[in-house]
Amino acid sequence: MNEFATMLVVTTVAGAITGVGALPVFVRATVSHRTYDAALGLAAGIMIAASVFGLILPGMEQGTLFAVMSGVFLGGFVLLGGNRLIPHLHARYVGWRREGGEWGWERGTVAGTDDPAESVDDLAIASRARRALLIGTAIVLHNAPEGLAMGVAFASGLEDVALLLAVVIGLQNVPDGFAFAVPFGETGLSNGRVLVYTTLSGLVPQVTAAIVGFFLVSFATGIFPVAAGFAAGAMMAVVFREMIPSSHGHGYADAATAAFLVGFALLVVVDELLVV
Repeated sequence: MNEFATMLVVTTVAGAITGVGALPVFVRATVSHRTYDAALGLAAGIMIAASVFGLILPGMEQGTLFAVMSGVFLGGFVLLGGNRLIPHLHARYVGWRREGGEWGWERGTVAGTDDPAESVDDLAIASRARRALLIGTAIVLHNAPEGLAMGVAFASGLEDVALLLAVVIGLQNVPDGFAFAVPFGETGLSNGRVLVYTTLSGLVPQVTAAIVGFFLVSFATGIFPVAAGFAAGAMMAVVFREMIPSSHGHGYADAATAAFLVGFALLVVVDELLVV
């Protein structure tokens, strides 16, 4: 296979692994806040380590410190700007309570109505298309920079770096998919559809961005250091702006922090084993 075909196969596999994180929706009643927060912490630890060992350091080997750091700041501020300007909804675990032996969204009076019977889960079912669009937009914001870095790496002839990034991103996509699928599954969609949508949430933006990154190199050679910094900055912004606060709001900060350390260590070990 040529470089473009190899990139398509590798990025497709890495993106599709996001669907593995959706498998717990089939046993949703056993998922707890502690597990959900730990999954966010695990993904955050992997993302921070990936930003340093999979993106920033390889970027500095191929270019200057200034180029990489410029990309870091650009990626971080673009992500923060996108969060403000683009309508989206974060796939956060608002909270479940057990009632009658089953788990469901916590009920409460909805703003604009005096009918307490109209609950959050009722509205979620009624607005599944809107939720899917908004949450999908958030996933694009978070996954596209990673695909961009992979595409640029393949086009730049840095196949070893690209394959390392693919492994790193694939590992990260599993807890990311879990964090997306659990609350999304409570909108009333079938388990099969949640699995499909979760898979697509990682697959589509990463493959699309990888294709864009691949062809960017045709117009500007040597952009991998900036692109790697850009992806790292965006990933770190996601971690500190969203994932850490979301994983520390339910009383399980210790579990989330421990999982963060496990994720960080896991990525460092993978990086050490793969880099020869």
